[in-house]
Amino acid sequence: MSVRFRMRGGRHIAAVSGASFDLAAGECLALVGESGCGKSVLASALLGLLPGNAQTAGTAVIDGIDVLSADERVLARTVRGRRIGLVPQSPAAHLTPVRTVRAQLEETLRELAGTPRADLRAAAVAAAERASFPPRLLDHHPHELSGGQAQRAATALALVGDAPLLLADEPTTGLDRDLVDRTVDELRRHADEGRALLMITHDLAAAERIADRVAVMYAGRIVELTAADRFFGAPGPRHPYARGLLAALPERDFAPIPGLPPELGALPDGCAFAARCDRATDACGTVPRLQDGVACHHAHTAAAEEPTRA
Repeated sequence: MSVRFRMRGGRHIAAVSGASFDLAAGECLALVGESGCGKSVLASALLGLLPGNAQTAGTAVIDGIDVLSADERVLARTVRGRRIGLVPQSPAAHLTPVRTVRAQLEETLRELAGTPRADLRAAAVAAAERASFPPRLLDHHPHELSGGQAQRAATALALVGDAPLLLADEPTTGLDRDLVDRTVDELRRHADEGRALLMITHDLAAAERIADRVAVMYAGRIVELTAADRFFGAPGPRHPYARGLLAALPERDFAPIPGLPPELGALPDGCAFAARCDRATDACGTVPRLQDGVACHHAHTAAAEEPTRA
């Protein structure tokens, strides 16, 4: 799929360009990359939540429904919450400010899970505990919660419908390490029960803990798609940008990637990473296609020179 935004003056911003992947029941795919690379735009496109100046191309099919071409009636009644659940990046914007967490959970349980009215109170407590949200805070309003508590409340709401596909957009924001582990373990359990999980995250440790595969996004394009054990272990990622993400971790080389990502509205010709890459050559003047799981003219050379990690 591709997503472009029409701007004033006829300018376009290519937020997502030719992203292609499949996701099976029981599988977790982690979508990683720096801020502004298009990860959250991709998630919004799958839910039909893009602004009016967005143009989409391609297809995105779940249970026979192409969500990119579906109208708002289909999206609202049969897709959002029922086929695709969302753990939002900004939970405060998705929680109703004038209603308690309990009221929102009970409404969601009634609408999506068909929970009888007599069972709603107990079911709300169980749903809260599933996402490590303290039941003692169920009668609080969103503004009375910390950022981490709001994130867990939003996660509880997303898990209620047991949707075949769960989109988790930065689900560990504002959480300490223990709660990060508990949250991603619950998301992993969602997949292990036969559903699919697409986790968008900056937290590579969380991705390593639960992902089956990793997709690396840069400047609107997926530049590498590989098995998680290969990505985090041996032989490691093949794209120079993907290797740079790992090298920047404190437990690895703690070496930042030089330079800054390009603006999506002013992408260079050819490989968008070339200006930051020490392997760039004249061949990088053309955009590399994703082949054998990597979009890089020098992927095989770089992999051969990279030392193997035990």
